[in-house]
Amino acid sequence: MRSGSWVGVVGVVVGVVGALVVGGAGGAVADGGNQSFTIEDPRIVESSGLAASSRHPGVYWTHNDSDDGPYLYAVDSKSGKTVATVTLRGVGEPRDVEAISIGPDGDLYVGDIGDNTGGGWSHVWIYRLPEPKELRDVTVTATQYVVKYEGGARDAEALMVHPKTGRVYIGDKKKDKGGGLFVGPEELSASGANVFKRVADVDLWTTDGAFSPDGQRLVLRSYFEAKSYAWKDGGLSGAGERVRVPFQRQGESVTYTADGSTLMFGSEGERSPVEPVPAPGASEGEGSESPSKGGSGDGSSAGGGDEAGEDGGSPNYALGAVVLALAFGVTFGLKRLLRRK
Repeated sequence: MRSGSWVGVVGVVVGVVGALVVGGAGGAVADGGNQSFTIEDPRIVESSGLAASSRHPGVYWTHNDSDDGPYLYAVDSKSGKTVATVTLRGVGEPRDVEAISIGPDGDLYVGDIGDNTGGGWSHVWIYRLPEPKELRDVTVTATQYVVKYEGGARDAEALMVHPKTGRVYIGDKKKDKGGGLFVGPEELSASGANVFKRVADVDLWTTDGAFSPDGQRLVLRSYFEAKSYAWKDGGLSGAGERVRVPFQRQGESVTYTADGSTLMFGSEGERSPVEPVPAPGASEGEGSESPSKGGSGDGSSAGGGDEAGEDGGSPNYALGAVVLALAFGVTFGLKRLLRRK
């Protein structure tokens, strides 16, 4: 979803200062889609969702959030180039596409769930289609599901399909309006509305989320932070552990790599970077030999994170907080100066 102008300004400042701190995007983490890359396609300027392909190793699906049309893009993480464009047929004109996920059936689930009116739309949509077997430009007929929320409309940007049960979850964005996690029916119906019910409170401005491939963890992210939750008995277990995120212009997306070892964080903007961070709880050796400079730095699980990696792989959390505070200070100083003028 397009944010207010202040978010854009802050994002620019954070991106510039962050680049100075971390020295730009890091090097490769591992083969098979675990390395940092830049989305090169000039059509993709508002990458708002990210999902690792289940059929094509090292390929990630993404999309613009609005004003683009019913398109999905398959991006090769080795080159950053688009290797297939999928046009969705039978879904009408998308309004605000914010998320993408892959279910245990191998289908792509696309969340047209954003709400630029702040929760004023009576319903939103989910589109479902099989992931193409071949990477080429193709038009695919998708199933469209109507989504409503128990308790009234919500503004959401995160859609996650559990990799074992196939149950669909949506993360509400508005922390100041009681942000939460919602679950859909056991099976979505293409006739009538699918009512999503609240199952947990979430203390984040959630912009995306992803289940681990084994279904045992759920990661939710906001613009500048993320949390990893243990997943038990169909719900969140505990308050969640902090996950370090890279400095990005406007942090919008997150997905696990296919092997579950790494989290890939994406951003909006032209030539937007996708940065790896070792996944919380991943077995030692699953990730890389050395994480990206944009990532976690020490490869530990989320809760620990105040120490910098000894190899200088990433800034420590305290330094990140200073940079962020500086960015906000500069931004609001500029706003005050402009108001005076």
